[in-house]
Amino acid sequence: MIKPSVPLSVLLLLLPVWAIASPLVYYPVNPSFGGNPGNGSVLLNEAQAQDQHKAPVVAKTPVSALDTFNKRLQTALINRLSSNIISSVVNGTGKVQAGITETSDFIIEITEIGSGVVRITTTAKATGQTQSFEYDQDAESSLSNQ
Repeated sequence: MIKPSVPLSVLLLLLPVWAIASPLVYYPVNPSFGGNPGNGSVLLNEAQAQDQHKAPVVAKTPVSALDTFNKRLQTALINRLSSNIISSVVNGTGKVQAGITETSDFIIEITEIGSGVVRITTTAKATGQTQSFEYDQDAESSLSNQ
């Protein structure tokens, strides 16, 4: 007779453990992932208590009244300049007309692409940098007719 390597009594002891085993089921704790909403404040408080990172303190330099005034004056002058440019490139029907407008610092080129769309390209004379955008005149007129 062959003697088993594991005694039968050990197998009989482990049998009840195998019989009551069930699959593991995960239940989320975090309410962001389907857990109990009541856990939210507890988890937030624990996270804040463990947080060792502090935001850097940036010292703000006080802005003088002169700086504020100059910034507002510059904005007002730029607005006035842009209003003058707009009035020079818009025709009597309210449509932007193709052409080139120059100021002391910029060249504004308006090109008609088609279907009521114009491309407006602004070039800085000093640096040669350009920025452009497209403007759909028909979309604006359909919005104002509604």
